[in-house]
Amino acid sequence: MVKKIIFNLDEYLMILMLAVSTALIFAQVVMRYIFGYSLSWSEELARYMFVWQTWVSTGYAVKKRRHIRITSFVDMARGANRALAELVVLAVWFAFSVFLGYKSAELCEMLYAQGQTSTAMGLPMWIAYLSVPIGAIIMAYQIVREFFRFLGDFRLNRG
Repeated sequence: MVKKIIFNLDEYLMILMLAVSTALIFAQVVMRYIFGYSLSWSEELARYMFVWQTWVSTGYAVKKRRHIRITSFVDMARGANRALAELVVLAVWFAFSVFLGYKSAELCEMLYAQGQTSTAMGLPMWIAYLSVPIGAIIMAYQIVREFFRFLGDFRLNRG
């Protein structure tokens, strides 16, 4: 049970954030048009939650093999060359994810040191930007899993 929760944590987080942001936006619309009063913080929180959903979903998309990718390079190859091309693509994708995670973590560290906060909520901006390194780490982890899954499939098909 715990293993299932951990394995699907990204999916549960996306569902929770979608539900909360939908409720926030709905409440904002009701408050504005029915009561003539708007919440100063709800739009900002919904925006940050949307950003978090986007970055958390990158690893989920890799896990479900639903990530948008350009396959023309891999599609040109045949046989063992196709497998090699796929491995090269996964390696480059992994390297990009690690680079993105590292550089965005540096940005979060800089924002933390500066103490910058958001306008409406006063939320430390490093928390909003932390979605990028966390999403990149989740994506890199899922790429490694995809790499080993591909190797396993390749061995089964060859032997």
